[in-house]
Amino acid sequence: MDTLITDFSAPAFQAAFRQYFAEIGISVRDWEGLFREMNQEGNNAAFLRTTEEGEVIGFLQFQPIAFTSWFFEETCGFIREFWVAKPFRGQGHGTGLLGMAEQHFGAHGMFTAVLTTDTAAGFYEKRGYVRARGCRAKNGDEVFMKRLGSD
Repeated sequence: MDTLITDFSAPAFQAAFRQYFAEIGISVRDWEGLFREMNQEGNNAAFLRTTEEGEVIGFLQFQPIAFTSWFFEETCGFIREFWVAKPFRGQGHGTGLLGMAEQHFGAHGMFTAVLTTDTAAGFYEKRGYVRARGCRAKNGDEVFMKRLGSD
């Protein structure tokens, strides 16, 4: 079951996010503050995938992000966090979540998806993402992008 989350106080999302951070070794002192901050940003959303019994399969958190210069502007779909629980990996759930996000971006006038990764470059490349040469992430991770749709 897939749910669009815009309120990060949803218990299933919070449980999944905590599990994800534990898996990658990040500890958070103030979980409630973190989720409150996600809500206050106002433009965060996530797709949460669960089994029919309510077990979390994974999530993909995203937001629109505007790249601007003195002459051009493009709003892209920025994939912030993306995680699939270990028992569900390799079953197409990651591809499904990514596809939903890309469809959502296109439906909302965003025709470029952008993300950073330090663990899954091959996954994204197999799905049409390319390294964004000349684009640097402040966290040092590689930046990938994909043009969505066709004209």
